[in-house]
Amino acid sequence: MALALQAQPRTITVKEYRDKMAAGWIGQIVGVCVGGPTEFRWCDEIIPLESVPAWKPEMVNEAFGQDDIYVEMTFLRTLEEYGLDCSIRQAGIDFANSEYPLWCANAAGRKNLRRGIAPPDSSHPQFNNCPNDIDYQIEADFSGLIAPGIPQAAVDLGETFGRLMNYGDGLYAGQFIGALYAEAFFETDPVRLVETALKAIPHESQYAEMARDMLKWYKQYPGDWQATWQECQKKYRQDPEYQKASNGGIDCKINGAYVLLGLLYGERDLMETIVISCRGGQDSDCNPSSSGGVIFTTVGFEALPATYTEKLDRERRFDHTTYNYPTLLDVSEKLARQVVVKYGGEITHNEAGEEIFVIPDIGVKPSKLVYSWDPEPIAESRFTAEEMAQISWSSTPAAAKKATEELFPGWEISNCGEDMSPGLRQDWQGEKDVLCVHPLDRETGCSLKRTIPLNKDKRTVLNLQVGNDPQGDFDLIVKAGDRELYRGLVGKATTMNHWLKLTLDLTQFADDGELELELINQPNGWSWEAAYWKTIEIVELEK
Repeated sequence: MALALQAQPRTITVKEYRDKMAAGWIGQIVGVCVGGPTEFRWCDEIIPLESVPAWKPEMVNEAFGQDDIYVEMTFLRTLEEYGLDCSIRQAGIDFANSEYPLWCANAAGRKNLRRGIAPPDSSHPQFNNCPNDIDYQIEADFSGLIAPGIPQAAVDLGETFGRLMNYGDGLYAGQFIGALYAEAFFETDPVRLVETALKAIPHESQYAEMARDMLKWYKQYPGDWQATWQECQKKYRQDPEYQKASNGGIDCKINGAYVLLGLLYGERDLMETIVISCRGGQDSDCNPSSSGGVIFTTVGFEALPATYTEKLDRERRFDHTTYNYPTLLDVSEKLARQVVVKYGGEITHNEAGEEIFVIPDIGVKPSKLVYSWDPEPIAESRFTAEEMAQISWSSTPAAAKKATEELFPGWEISNCGEDMSPGLRQDWQGEKDVLCVHPLDRETGCSLKRTIPLNKDKRTVLNLQVGNDPQGDFDLIVKAGDRELYRGLVGKATTMNHWLKLTLDLTQFADDGELELELINQPNGWSWEAAYWKTIEIVELEK
């Protein structure tokens, strides 16, 4: 009886690993910078080539404020502080404490964590209405960049971090992307990259079906990516069977298809890979960031054209992180060393005296198959009182706080949600310098509060100019002390050109000497409910 031969370990010098890992981060950066201006502007249509920004070297520094880049660094920081065996609960606490704006599955997962719903329930469809969204797919790049040739590490890291916000295909999407990166340290052929990454996710999942379809259509329509795009549209956008538990154009399958569209049809051309993934549309900055990161990894930093790296600011930190580019590479290498050893490899030297990673072939075992539209029972997982004591965050985004301080000194903002990117609008509906705010959640309105002095000898009035989004409305509540002074709709029926102008007399409170005022942007249906504040003015008039 013949014995199966065991695959020989693969080796890569630490220098070459770092070179390829450094390129992977640059690929993400370049992809998101190219696609940034097009994000969700073309949905279910191909972006015209002339609408894709042409690359300029200085664009590389536009990525420091991109959530496609800095969110995954939260996970790197957790690993750096607590090690590869950090618990999913610790990962959840760290994610709950993040202060940056989030959307979709990320926002839902973090909100659950902050309310005490611990992972894995934070991503369960019972508590999260967008479990199949693209979120962990966007953020999983790190898991492959620290796992050269070890896709099992990308799977396991997905179980720790991807389950904070995603479930089913939403989780598998990130594990697949991580596996692509892991293999990109040793493989350059895009087809073989996809075939290898497929082994890291459940065969019966719809995400795996999508990846197999992309390989099939790539062979069926050689050289014609737009024909494959049409096939994607018919199956993964128009067929209800593939829209179950889907959040429209943010679904991981269609956006994952556009990642592979660029990776396959780009034929290893760096910019062509990015441009094709971008032109697919939908989340058209995230998708080229993923395909760009993978293909750049196969090339390595030293072989990259200078246009992608020569203007990089190596001192500037990525927003909401402690990392600049050099320290990002350092922590990635530090963690990669740990990954190699944890999964049975070793760090030694070759005959030339170079430090090398010896990577064993341990195979890969995918996560358990689950479906977001037919989920397993919840785990009844809740944070303990001690864990909740570790969770502390500001209920108002920094951009909204800063804009409030600049535009309306003396007013304090609280309970401002992250939806619709609250903060300064330099030009909105014909007005300059407008404060955008948004309710915290479906029940909690965003509050602006201030205590003012009152003069008995003067007539005091409050002048307001506030606007609604063209696609929505909200209830405006004005409180004077514990009394509701005004409540009314701010919407199409009550505004002129989306603006409501209101004057409220405060003279009746003059005997009190001072008065606490509160202006509340109260939700009434949870659809486009931002408030846009142009004027908040206290005026004293002669009686």
